[in-house]
Amino acid sequence: MNKGMHKLFEVTEINGMKLRNRFVRSATWEGMADDKGACTHKLIELMAQLARGGLGLIITSHAYVRSDGQAGPWQLGIYEDRLVENVREMVQAVHKHDTPIVLQISHAGYFSSSKLTTKTPLAPSQVEGFGKSPRKEMTTADIQEIIHAFGQAAHRAKRASFDGIQIHAAHGYLLNQFLSPVFNRRADAYGGSLENRARVLLEVLREVRAAVGPCFPIMVKLNTQDFLEGGLTLEDSLQVGAMLQEGGIDAIELSGGTIVSGKFNPSRPGILSEEKEAYFRDAAKIFKEKLQVPLILVGGIRSFPVAEQLIEEGYADYISMSRPLIREPNLVNRWKSGDLSKAACLSDGKCWGPLIAGEGIRCVVQQELQGKIR
Repeated sequence: MNKGMHKLFEVTEINGMKLRNRFVRSATWEGMADDKGACTHKLIELMAQLARGGLGLIITSHAYVRSDGQAGPWQLGIYEDRLVENVREMVQAVHKHDTPIVLQISHAGYFSSSKLTTKTPLAPSQVEGFGKSPRKEMTTADIQEIIHAFGQAAHRAKRASFDGIQIHAAHGYLLNQFLSPVFNRRADAYGGSLENRARVLLEVLREVRAAVGPCFPIMVKLNTQDFLEGGLTLEDSLQVGAMLQEGGIDAIELSGGTIVSGKFNPSRPGILSEEKEAYFRDAAKIFKEKLQVPLILVGGIRSFPVAEQLIEEGYADYISMSRPLIREPNLVNRWKSGDLSKAACLSDGKCWGPLIAGEGIRCVVQQELQGKIR
C-alpha cells in the first residue's frame, strides 16, 4: 500500500467519532421514506448496503426538522418524536458493520413544497423569480421557532443513537438562504452584513450543541459559493467557515451551487476526465489554508488518484461522494482491495428518474446491464 493510499485508509476521529478511512457518503435524497417522513425497510437496507461497502462515514439524506420544511416527497423526517424508533433501526443496521452514521438535518425554507406541507413556505425575505407560489417572510418569532426545531431534531437524532449531526446550510436550503444576499434582503439583525446573515446558522449551531452536549460531533454542509449573481461569494463563505470554527463546529463539508444555479448546480453532468473532477477543489484549498477544522470535500470525485491527490496535497481531510455510490455501494472496498479503476458512475443523472417516479434512487444504467446479463 503506497503512502497516499495508506493515508486514505488510516483511522481518524472527529470529536471522538472514529472513522476507519477518509471516505464519506455525502447526503443524498433517496426518496425511500414514507409519506410522513418515516424510515422504511427499503431505506434501512440501502444504508446497510453502504455500510457493508466499506465507507468510513455515512451521512443520511436531509431530514426535515419541522413539518413545514419538507422539500420533496418521500423525504426522511425527524420533526416528531414518533419518528425516532424507525430511524433507530436504520442506525442499528449500519452499526452492525462498525460504520458511524450522521443525520443531516434541514429546513427547505423558500423551497419547501407547499403541495406537500399545505402551508405557505417560510423565507428570509420576499424574493421574486425563483418560485411561482407565494412565500411568507419570517418574523423574528418564526426564526426562533425554527432554531429551536433544529435543536429538537438534533436531540431526537442522539436518542436514535446517531453518531453525529450535519446541519444543512448549502444548496439553497433555508440556512443557505439566510447566508445568501440573493435570498436575504432583511434589514433587521438577521440581514444586511455578513455577521447578521450568518446569525441564524450560528444560533442553530449553539442550539444543537446545547441539545447534544460537547462530546457529540456536529458538522455543517456549506456552500463555497452559490454560483448565483449576487449570491454567497467564496470570500464570504470563508468568513462564515471561520465563524463556525470559532463557534465549535467539528467538521465542514464543502460543496457549492443551489437548486436554481443552472449548470452550476451541486450535481453536474459530464465528469469524463480527472481534470473535471473535484470541482470545488480550488475553493477547498483556500479554506484549508485559513482554517484548522477538518474539511470534507464533495463534488464530482470519481477517481482514486484524484482522491489521493486531494488528501496528499492538503485540499481536504476527507473525500465525500454521492452518485458513484448509487452505482457502486461497494466502491471503497473495491479500491481498498487494489482495484483502483475509476468509479463506474457516468454522471448522466439518470438515477433521478426512478426517484421522481417514487421508486427510490437507483442506477438505471447498472439495472440495464444486469438485465442484459440475465
